[in-house]
Amino acid sequence: MRLVVTGGAGFIGANFVRTVVREYPSARVTVLDSMTYAANRASLTDLLDGAGLATAGLVELVEADCADAAVTERLVAELTGPDDAVVHFAAESHNDNSLATPWPFVHSNIVGTYTVLEACRRHDVRLHHVSTDEVYGDLELDEEAKFTPATAYNPSSPYSATKAGADMLVRAWVRSFGVRATISNCSNNYGPYQHVEKFIPRQITNILDGRRPRLYGSGANVRDWIHVDDHNSAVLRILADGELGRTYLIGADGEQSNLQVMQTICELMGVAGADGDPGFDHVTDRPGHDLRYAIDASATREELGWEPRHTDLRAGLQQTIDWYTANRDWWEPVKDRVEARYASTEKVL
Repeated sequence: MRLVVTGGAGFIGANFVRTVVREYPSARVTVLDSMTYAANRASLTDLLDGAGLATAGLVELVEADCADAAVTERLVAELTGPDDAVVHFAAESHNDNSLATPWPFVHSNIVGTYTVLEACRRHDVRLHHVSTDEVYGDLELDEEAKFTPATAYNPSSPYSATKAGADMLVRAWVRSFGVRATISNCSNNYGPYQHVEKFIPRQITNILDGRRPRLYGSGANVRDWIHVDDHNSAVLRILADGELGRTYLIGADGEQSNLQVMQTICELMGVAGADGDPGFDHVTDRPGHDLRYAIDASATREELGWEPRHTDLRAGLQQTIDWYTANRDWWEPVKDRVEARYASTEKVL
């Protein structure tokens, strides 16, 4: 099996590559990544350089933009086996950044996806497109409804709008040109190798750095948390057994508010004070902050036989804390820059 993994040096993509190498030792993986600030070669170093592992030489990193048609065309053209595929993770993905500078999201998420689709169309290569539940907008905090593949799109930020546009491009290329593609929409991921600008690693690394964690608004916003390894195991199952043209939702029934997650992190890391100090500060809320995401993944579970393994969020958060504690050299070089950027926009309430 040969795979081209776009965005494979980013958070979810790098974890996916590591899963593939672990579960399919003879697979060859080409990572296509433009190596923007959110990518990190160190997430793949042991696989790329070998470090005495049997996987040496099975993972290649090509530093280029997936919107570069010449490079993408060349890599996709090399996929000629029946199990070969493109797994398209590449995306600009941070809502705060999309509100400040929308163009990179249009370029990566729309133009990049178009370029990948065209290469797959010309060479009749299987494609799996990785997307987000944020394309559906948000749900009310007190309703029981969850997102399903039939939920109407209602994106609320440049990030989610461009991901919705990318999904629509994939659907159109399936219908109009017969591209052999599937789509997955997943809830919020957490785990190792996630950039420190994201909610969970930001709070963990703030505490490790002696800073006060910071929570948008009241923290009532609810997310459906899933461990990155569970997300990637579902993607592999879709690649193997998914019905072409279908959209699959990936979630682990992990709904918790941002406040609950923050309180758990502070408790696990010993910074919640007995004197009533919660251990964190509330700051001004993000514009257009979606209220609640919730995934109905029943079709994925029932039709593909997939089940998440990391169903205890508290245990998953402890594992994540342990990873960031043990890998300071991975995140420390960018931490000060990230916090300086937030300092210009956040105001403690």
